[in-house]
Amino acid sequence: MPVTVELERVRKCYDGVVAVDCLSMSMSAGEIFGLLGPNGAGKTSTIRMMIGITRPDSGTIRLFGAPLARKSLLGAGYLPEERGLYRRMTVRENLLFLGELAGLSRARALERGRAWTVRMGLERWFERRIEELSKGMQQKVQFAAALIHEPEFIVMDEPFGGLDPVGANDLKEILLELKAQGRTIVLSTHRMDQAEKLCDSICLVSGGRAIVQGNLREIKRQYGECCIQIDYTGADTLMAGHPMVAARRGFGNHLELELKPGADPQALLREAAAVARISRFELMEPSLEEIFIDRVGRRDA
Repeated sequence: MPVTVELERVRKCYDGVVAVDCLSMSMSAGEIFGLLGPNGAGKTSTIRMMIGITRPDSGTIRLFGAPLARKSLLGAGYLPEERGLYRRMTVRENLLFLGELAGLSRARALERGRAWTVRMGLERWFERRIEELSKGMQQKVQFAAALIHEPEFIVMDEPFGGLDPVGANDLKEILLELKAQGRTIVLSTHRMDQAEKLCDSICLVSGGRAIVQGNLREIKRQYGECCIQIDYTGADTLMAGHPMVAARRGFGNHLELELKPGADPQALLREAAAVARISRFELMEPSLEEIFIDRVGRRDA
């Protein structure tokens, strides 16, 4: 797939503090790319450079195969973490104004705005002021504003903030539809469970640098299958203090184990079956959250 956005050795400082340090990455069409990291890692600074709000101190950014330019940003859509809506204007007025700023005619902006409010279940609120809406409804309007001009490159900074489970699921379905249409989506979130379900590739940044980067499945495969879940009937001390077990979490008759390097799961199964009745023994890949905690914690240490 063609590369939509490419950053090469990008660096950004604020008052002598390095926010982004020699960061390189690329995102392709038809991909959901997770830009992840702890607070203060440099994610928002990177996003702002990708969409032209700020310029890098050094390095290059290419969008749609050319150096980043104001004209090419008409093909980009941005949902900021902090809401950027005009609170005393109605939903219609906000979408009309933001659609025209993105290059739409007034008629087209109104047509697209109405369509998105119907899609987001907000048609009854079309003529209501933003300040009258709940946080979740405001987030849906912000989401619609980011997509009203049908951008090819979409940046979502904490898009699930304020949404209930139904709203979050609706948003996920739309993101997957946009991916299927060949759009490029950058997802920045602290919700590792959402990122794990949606992202094809990730870049985990800490201290302005990339510490894990690549295809998510390949990253998880590199970590190996080092976690085991066991459902059993027997003593609640099963596998406690076992030399092959690095960490043990027990929840009644459900057990979660993290194995030490080189441990043999089959040998562990035989030993467990000798002292308990095993109804489930499953070797698991580490979750994205576990990888995040491991790598960020290791860097902080």
